[in-house]
Amino acid sequence: MPDDFEDIFDDVDEFYQRLTKKAFKDMKDIEEAIRNGKLEGEWDIQPIEKPGMKGYIARGHFQSGDKAEPKILKLPEKIREEMREPLSDEFEDKDNVKLYVELPGVEQKDIQLNFTQGRVEIKARNFQKTIDLPNADLDVGKMTTNYKNGVLEIVIPKNKRL
Repeated sequence: MPDDFEDIFDDVDEFYQRLTKKAFKDMKDIEEAIRNGKLEGEWDIQPIEKPGMKGYIARGHFQSGDKAEPKILKLPEKIREEMREPLSDEFEDKDNVKLYVELPGVEQKDIQLNFTQGRVEIKARNFQKTIDLPNADLDVGKMTTNYKNGVLEIVIPKNKRL
């Protein structure tokens, strides 16, 4: 069994040595490419050679190849327009049912709420969700809503029992 552990540590050490050798070669290649003008940009490369430590600190940015403008990632039009179901959380305590619905990028004026048969339907631009309410004895007339930072909060009080 001890030979197995030694073999494993020898394999790890050999891998580390190969990895280190490759990393130093790659850094030297990058340093050379900067000196020859193949990589343009602002660079600060400092070698580290201290007892027990050997390496490089490289700071900066570069651009290789053509100098085309960076491409901005845009969602395809079809995806932006298709109907999505927003994330939501539902909580119930002794007095209220609280719903939280994430509607990023939606204006408050675009939010529609419809209550029917123990359910609430939320529509806003390309978001739509129907949530089954956990308690049918709710006073929807006293419901309050708050919309802030893309999150809709709906608080529906329970009817008081005598």
